[in-house]
Amino acid sequence: MTLFGLIGFTTPWLLLGLLALPILWIILRAVPPAPIRRLFPGVVLLLGLKDEEQVTDRTPWWLLLIRLLAVAAVIIGLAGPILNPDDRTETAGNGPLLVVMDASWASATDWRVRMNALDGLLSEAGRDSRTVAVLRLTDPNAVQFLSADVLRTRLTGIQPEPWEPSAESVARAIELLPETGFDSYWMSDGLARDSRTGLLAALEARGRVTVFEAPHTVYALEPAQVSDGNLLLTARRLNDGPQVELTLAGHGRDPAGNPAVLSRTPLTFEAGMTEATSEIALPAELRARIERFEIEGARSAGAVTLPDDSLRRREVALIAGSTDREGLELLSPLHYLHKALIPTADLLDGALLDILPANPDVIILADVATLSAAEEEAVLEWLDKGGMLLRFAGPRLAASDISRDREDPLMPVRLRAGGRTVGGAMSWGEPKALAPFDEDSPFFGLAIPADVSVNSQVMAQPDPTLASRVIAQLTDGTPLVTRKAVGQGQVVLVHVTANAEWSSLPLSGLFVQMLERLAVSSATTQPEIADMEGTVWQPVRVLDAFGRPREAGTLPGVDGPALIEAPLGPNLRPGLYQGEDRSLARNVVTADTVLTPVAWPERIRVEGISLPREKPLAGWLLAGAIALLLADVIASLALSGRLRGPVSAAAILAALMLLPQDGQAQTAEDRIAIEATAEVALAYVITGDKSVDDLSRAGLRGLADTLYFRTSVEPGAPRGVDLEADELAFYPMLYWPITQGQPTPSREAYAKLNTYMRTGGMIVFDTRDADIAGFGTATPNGRRLRDLAAPLDIPPLEPVPADHVLTRTFYLLQDFPGRYAGREVWVEAAPPDAELIEGMPFRDLNDNVTPVVIGGNDWAAAWATDEQGNPLVQLGSGFTGERQREIAYRFGVNLVMHVLTGNYKSDQVHVPALLDRLGQ
Repeated sequence: MTLFGLIGFTTPWLLLGLLALPILWIILRAVPPAPIRRLFPGVVLLLGLKDEEQVTDRTPWWLLLIRLLAVAAVIIGLAGPILNPDDRTETAGNGPLLVVMDASWASATDWRVRMNALDGLLSEAGRDSRTVAVLRLTDPNAVQFLSADVLRTRLTGIQPEPWEPSAESVARAIELLPETGFDSYWMSDGLARDSRTGLLAALEARGRVTVFEAPHTVYALEPAQVSDGNLLLTARRLNDGPQVELTLAGHGRDPAGNPAVLSRTPLTFEAGMTEATSEIALPAELRARIERFEIEGARSAGAVTLPDDSLRRREVALIAGSTDREGLELLSPLHYLHKALIPTADLLDGALLDILPANPDVIILADVATLSAAEEEAVLEWLDKGGMLLRFAGPRLAASDISRDREDPLMPVRLRAGGRTVGGAMSWGEPKALAPFDEDSPFFGLAIPADVSVNSQVMAQPDPTLASRVIAQLTDGTPLVTRKAVGQGQVVLVHVTANAEWSSLPLSGLFVQMLERLAVSSATTQPEIADMEGTVWQPVRVLDAFGRPREAGTLPGVDGPALIEAPLGPNLRPGLYQGEDRSLARNVVTADTVLTPVAWPERIRVEGISLPREKPLAGWLLAGAIALLLADVIASLALSGRLRGPVSAAAILAALMLLPQDGQAQTAEDRIAIEATAEVALAYVITGDKSVDDLSRAGLRGLADTLYFRTSVEPGAPRGVDLEADELAFYPMLYWPITQGQPTPSREAYAKLNTYMRTGGMIVFDTRDADIAGFGTATPNGRRLRDLAAPLDIPPLEPVPADHVLTRTFYLLQDFPGRYAGREVWVEAAPPDAELIEGMPFRDLNDNVTPVVIGGNDWAAAWATDEQGNPLVQLGSGFTGERQREIAYRFGVNLVMHVLTGNYKSDQVHVPALLDRLGQ
């Protein structure tokens, strides 16, 4: 390539054609335009006349200049001009070129820059007819030299990996190197590794080696740790430098289950420092939702850390059957539980029904015997979602009749009356010790202190299921701890008290360990290798090199010891892994990770990677040449006097086609969306029957005018909706008149309708047959409605009760007439627990909008008006008919206000005003 400053040429010898431009100028200048010959006998009359105006016999200079510029643009364009050409001399030659890429997580931050640089390398190699191969050290494959143009089409398939090249992968890469000579370009991630030395020597033995390193700083984030109840996050950077302020973001799920940024915390690297620490104080509920922390803007797996159960503090609710007595804390049923749990769990106190809405991980009942029906139902629902109920025995439980004749749903076993006590009628003789834990017990492997003994306990009733539910027992075989599954959760009963009255277990360290094994409190340290033997951990979420979480999909499980010790690689990706009773996170960066910049030998040339990308200019020059030639055609036609009529229009049109055209800013769908959302739009379903559709439009127009003059709602023009093609989310309410001939919607349309109703939309079905004695499913329209509504997700319905919000949303109403009156209107049934409170005129309902309103009163006919606001359909006669139309309008207003405000008017704050209006 020949370089001229910032522009280079791939075939510079074509530029010699520019030397011919002066000769072309002289030739064109010397040759006049061809004359036009016409035979006209009357020309003899012009002989002897002198023409005062002179017309040149040569082509105008400006037209010649246009032609020469067009020719010059073609010549320069064919010479292959390139802006910002790669002028590195190392690319000269015809030998193979090997691009070695670390392709690790540290390369991901500036991966786009690396791909641009690689594209420039391939362009230069292609011009020099060099073959090129790419070798990624994180996942080395056979080295295959290909044409540079072919390899450029495969650049999108070259991606970094969320781990570093291991010594084994580098050794394999050395084995894959061909023995023949080639030059090498090493795109380094900047991190020092001992394995670089051997690979560098192998590459130098085969040719020249040039190294590219990015000027960007590499950031890494260590796993979060708990310190004094707060989260401690430590970040590192590869090179020291000036003060830098970054942001740590905590990503997770909001209460609705949607991805969200739950916390943002500043992080500052002081000048000259390579480590920065930030402390984050988060409530337990918010901390439990955090799924990952990341350094914003870093875009690499090393700048992301995933928390696991070692970070999360569980919420444990403590409830006792009796209150603590002042000065007798050691006798309190909760004293030892507080001491054991407070270092590793967030404790909740309060009434059972008050605690359940907080969704604690564990509820501990210490000597609580009987639960009310409401409490039992609420706890069973909580257990079904995965909670754990841990119960401790005590005098109250021993004296109660709970789980005697039949097994209680909240007890793992049936119990005998009374229990056993040393020195009593059923004396044991001496306190009993604990038996070793079985292999299938969650306590297996725990050492049992010799001084732990049991004096009293509640006894389990023998039955066929007892043996499978015992997870700890005494030396005489009597159950000490029993457990059963309830839904996705479990109920555990410890057959002794939570204090030291019945046993010395709460005084020992075994008590804390047993609570940890029951997942009451989470472990705060990484498990030992010995504890991981024989376990398999399934990946739940994994990270890619850019730090983006992905579902693990079909990735295989990982052996427990490998999860702790093995380096990251294709078979062990950074991510969150789930075991039998806990989860573990394997992050790219750990507390032992050290970031050290690589030091290359002086003989190796190291270049920055942020080079300007090459930009070919040939296309622009050739396009300019075409534009100049078109201008030459138009100018020639003008000079010859032929630029008239159709020829003139065609030439101007051709010229305008070369001008940039304004893009269409909005599609038709966009315009409809903007118009429908700019103001409240009432919509009706197009049935295909023109008379019915016109009446629906006129009815909603009349209702819109009523809303405009009587309320703060200012609707736009009504819109007809095609269920198959139109978006429904723009309209708060759909009026759907039923006709016998309207087509059945498709599956896709029904899916849209169900989504519409579930997200707050209301459909008003009007069978328009209330004048028929057989109103309902007995009429043709009623049967058609039944068929049309069958695929819809319609909740249970009931006739509008007297205290429904539709009776008072804006107007106080008792009936809902349209063209016809007197038929029932059906809406969503109220919840079963919505009871009428004594002294209140209506029930306190939820805030949902009824998704359907079904009737047959032909409301659109009663609302319909023409453009001047005159009614289109007569109702009755005289005052009675006009009164019926007025009530129909009021019902329409209530419908729209209900769908816009929900059950706002069911709030008890409105009771005084409503009672005053009702005259009560």
